[in-house]
Amino acid sequence: MKQIVCMKWGSLYPAEYANKLYAMVRRHVEGPLRFVCLTDDAAGVRDEIECLPCPTVDLRAPYNNTGWRKISVWAQNLPGMDGDWLYLDLDVVVTGSLDVFFDYAPDKTFVVMQNWTQPGQGIGNTSVFRFRVGAHPYIYDKLVPEFDAILARFNNEQIYISRTVTDLSFWPDDWCVLFKTHCVPPMPQRWWQAPTLPASARVVAFPGDPNPPLAVQGIWPARKWYKKLYKHILPAAWIADHWRE
Repeated sequence: MKQIVCMKWGSLYPAEYANKLYAMVRRHVEGPLRFVCLTDDAAGVRDEIECLPCPTVDLRAPYNNTGWRKISVWAQNLPGMDGDWLYLDLDVVVTGSLDVFFDYAPDKTFVVMQNWTQPGQGIGNTSVFRFRVGAHPYIYDKLVPEFDAILARFNNEQIYISRTVTDLSFWPDDWCVLFKTHCVPPMPQRWWQAPTLPASARVVAFPGDPNPPLAVQGIWPARKWYKKLYKHILPAAWIADHWRE
């Protein structure tokens, strides 16, 4: 049984994101699949998705509802979950087979996507990672009592995990890519060349803006006029081939 989990809380991502993520995963995973969404609102989520309560972290606002909340999956126990899980952010686009993510380095308890905004620095991007439930509970256990010290040292939960976990491995570089880094052409070519999908990419991550439904339209939000000069993309039509139910 291949196990995949995502998290959905608050109003930022509607059920559509979970539903399309499931559909992409189902198209790219062979054999039995268990797909879990940890959520505080299961309304509109398709029946094939198993919804479990979204765990929380006892941090002060706003940190309790930012990326730091993802640390909750590192707890010793996750009700209804055990074994190895492939975690996917809701806003990723799956473009190739995911079967290799379950077979790769099976003895490893944490395998993560390279953080392409800080390449070569040993930092993972937790848009795509495989973890073993209960393998590294100290990551969760230290978070609340030591949060002020942790926050002073680490800008985000990705750096905290990468610098704290005792078993860190990365996926092959070409499996997981960033939309803005690997797909969007550099300046000034992005003004006349549309974003492209690297041939070997299996998952495309979309941290920040634009998200998939905006990128497919060629929209990159920018509030300040000068940022509109470089935050410019043409429609990435290929996204629609994958980000669908």
